[in-house]
Amino acid sequence: MAKQDPLAAKFSSDAYLGFDFGNKKIGVAVGYAGTGIASPLQTIKSPNQLPNWEVIGQLIVEWRPVGLVVGISKQQDGTDNPITPRMQKFCRQLHGRYNLVVHQVDETLTTFAAKQLLYDDLKVSAGKLWEVQDQLAAQLILQSWFNER
Repeated sequence: MAKQDPLAAKFSSDAYLGFDFGNKKIGVAVGYAGTGIASPLQTIKSPNQLPNWEVIGQLIVEWRPVGLVVGISKQQDGTDNPITPRMQKFCRQLHGRYNLVVHQVDETLTTFAAKQLLYDDLKVSAGKLWEVQDQLAAQLILQSWFNER
């Protein structure tokens, strides 16, 4: 689990966590509304294709976000992808468990963009790519939400 600066936690009241939901893993990013800057945080494995609520709960306690941002994937014509209903269920579960506002944003092509940046531009190995691409996609999701506000 990523550690936060203890002083930053005392003064922070505008943290947001961003999520790139997937069946096998969930990328997480953190950012602050005051700065409008998002950073990759970690990748959470999803045992049996279910969110790891223990780890997510630990992140909620640690970062004390005022809101959550989840990327929702759609087809290019605006219709649902096969995973879209699971993403929406994840949003409802986040809200129900943590009583935080959950913002949904279009995440179309964020994982592709993350892979392209990591593999093509930064020459990250395929093995390492699997570990970090979702956190970078979560960062892109959260950053795009900040930019739209």
